[in-house]
This record gives sequence, C-alpha cells and structure tokens, in this order.
Amino acid sequence: MKKIPLLVWIILAIITGVLLGSFTPGAIETLNSVTGWSLPTDLVVQLFVSFSTIFSAFLSFAIPLIIIGFIVPGIGSLAKGAGKLLGTTVGLAYFSSVCAGFLALLTALLVYPVILKGQRLTAFENPEESLSAGYLEFTLDPIMPVMSALILSFILGLGLTALPTKNLLGIFQDFQIIVEKLLKTVIIPLLPIHIIGIFANMTLAGEVAMILSVFGKVFIMVLLLHWATLLIQYTVSGVASGRNPFTMLKTMLPAYFTALGTQSSAATIPVTVQSAKKAGIKNRIVDFAVPLCANIHLSGSMITITSCAVAVIFMTNGDLSFGKMVPVILLLGVMMVAAPGVPGGGVMSAIGLLQSMLGFDESMVALMIALYLAQDSFGTATNVTGDATIAALIERVSKILKIDVDEPAPQHRDSASAAVSA
Repeated sequence: MKKIPLLVWIILAIITGVLLGSFTPGAIETLNSVTGWSLPTDLVVQLFVSFSTIFSAFLSFAIPLIIIGFIVPGIGSLAKGAGKLLGTTVGLAYFSSVCAGFLALLTALLVYPVILKGQRLTAFENPEESLSAGYLEFTLDPIMPVMSALILSFILGLGLTALPTKNLLGIFQDFQIIVEKLLKTVIIPLLPIHIIGIFANMTLAGEVAMILSVFGKVFIMVLLLHWATLLIQYTVSGVASGRNPFTMLKTMLPAYFTALGTQSSAATIPVTVQSAKKAGIKNRIVDFAVPLCANIHLSGSMITITSCAVAVIFMTNGDLSFGKMVPVILLLGVMMVAAPGVPGGGVMSAIGLLQSMLGFDESMVALMIALYLAQDSFGTATNVTGDATIAALIERVSKILKIDVDEPAPQHRDSASAAVSA
C-alpha cells in the first residue's frame, strides 16, 4: 500500500467520490423499493461527509502546530550557514520563489477569465443550500489563531538565530519530527478519504463536472508555468555565471525526473548535488547551497499554490484582485520554509494562510488540496531543478565578494569528502 504514490490515491479518491455521489442515491432508492426500507438516498455520501467533518476539524487544530513545528526550526537553523553567503542564498531563494508566485498570479489574472469563463461553483457560494453537512457536528478549537502562530514562529525563529547555544533549537527540531510524523502517519494517509467525502458531496450537488474540467485547464497552465520558470531561472544564472543555460538544464534532468518519482525535495538532494557538480558548479558551493535551497527555494510550489488558489477564488466569485494577493504571495514565500519534506507538505503549510487571509472554507480547502496534489510531483521537480541556478548565482557572488570557495588542498580532500559524506 505504501508503494502506491500519493497522486494515485488522490486520483482514485476523486473517482470514488464522483461514483459514490452519482450512483449510490439511485442504488439506495432501488433497495428501498425492493425491501420496503426507508433509508435516506444520500446515506453513503453522508457517512463520508461525516468523516470529512471530523477530519477537517482535526486539520484546523493541527495547522498552528504545523506552522510552529516547521517555521521555527526552519528559520532558527539558518544560523548554521556559511557566513556571508547565507544571507545571500536565503535572499535569492526567497526572491526567486516570490517572483514565481507573481508570475503565476499575473498569468492567472490574464488567462482565467478566458479559459474559466462562465464557470462558477454555486455549491461553494451557498454551502448550506447545496452541500450536505453530514450526520454530526464536530468542533475542535486550535491552540491559537493561524496569524498568531505565524507571528510567534517568526519571533521564535529569529530569536533562535541570536542564541549562542542551540539547546532550544534542538527542542523545536524534535517537535518538528513529531509534527512530521503526524503528517506522514495521520493527515496525509487520511486525505484521500476526506477528498472522497468532498467530491461525493459536490457530485450530489451537481458541481463535479465543472470542477473536473477546471482540473485539466489549471493543470496544463501550471505545467507550462513550471517549465517557463525553469527557462527564466537558467537563462539568468547562465548569463550571470558564464555558462550555457541549456547545457546546465540538460545536466540537471536526472534531478528533475528523480523528484517526479519521490515527490520530495529532501529525498532528491543526493541526485541534485551530483547533477549540479556535473554542471561545473564548485563542489563546496553545491554542498552548501543545494541542501539549504531544498528547504527554502520552492518556486514550483509557489506557482502551484498561487495558481490553484486564484482558480478557487475565481470559481467562487470571491474578491480577486492583484492588490489583495500581493501580501499573500509575500507571506507564502516565507511559509514555504515550513513545507515539510513529504508529499503535499507545501499546501499543508499554506492552508492556514489561505483560511485567514483569503477566507477559504472547508470545501474550498479540500478542492485546493486536490488541485495541488494532482501535480505535486511536477512542482517538486521544478523546485529541485531550480536549486542549481541559485548555486550558480552564489558561486558568482562569492567571486564578487572574494570569498574563497576553492577545493581544499589534495592532501585534505579525502578527509573533507569524508566529512561531507558523514
């Protein structure tokens, strides 16, 4: 079961939800006529909706924990970097991610009125009229509001960088492991069941055909934006470092395709490092920049989250404007640091921001998760492939700042390599 990719589970969940919403009401009505029973025709859908109600409440409870568990150690551990190059690397990674987000936003504002013209989801506009609420009501209050968790994480993370000792950082890193276990063993595995309930409910409300058509259009646009972003990144880094951008990109293809299979930037680090070194970037720069960028440079995920969020807002007649999305993208660039190295980690980290700043409700969040996870592997592949461009730029910056990044002397090379491997 664990060998089946998450994408497959999500696709199966969507198909199952559509089938349940389409055929179970008629099947139960037939059963009632044969047996004389009086079962509600939406019985099966309601059962899954009831599970979604509980899961959604638990997910809301977990969001502040996810934010604190990943942003605090993510920012706090940046003090372990390579001196002057650390700030430059973080700045470039953030700038690249934010630019990717604005590219997605501008493209969506221009393209969606054309490709999504006339497509509106009334189920999201009036959920009390068209969507079922399930058989039970379940509430679970989070330990704090999302914005409070976000501000607290910034304060603690920045504070940890100033501490002379790393004891408190170790505690938050242990807490990060706990939260990551929660994601891997509870939230991510149960997401398909949650999506079954949401799509069964939307099918019952008569909205699923439009949603599935939107899936394909948004998916194609996101893929094109991923590839366009990589071309821009490699063109800029190639010109700045004096390398052929297309040769660099060709050398990095093993990392791209590895990420398609793993759906994890962290799991792809060894291949990314090897490919970046083959591209001619100095070993010491690669060893420093690639592992760091695997956690903070997520331009592909920014494109996906921004594109999908704007699509959901557009289809629900929400307040969609460039000015409203600017602070969302700027904060998303920071929150991507909180994205854990598991499939779907990016969108799980962003849910709190979508709820607090864009007003996403339970159904909108579920649709957002499904849209995101449908192409998560392509977003991850864009993330890791773009890391080499940051490394190439950092190499150029090191020359400008006259920072020595040359290889150690031959007699020390073996020990240095052994240390890096360890």
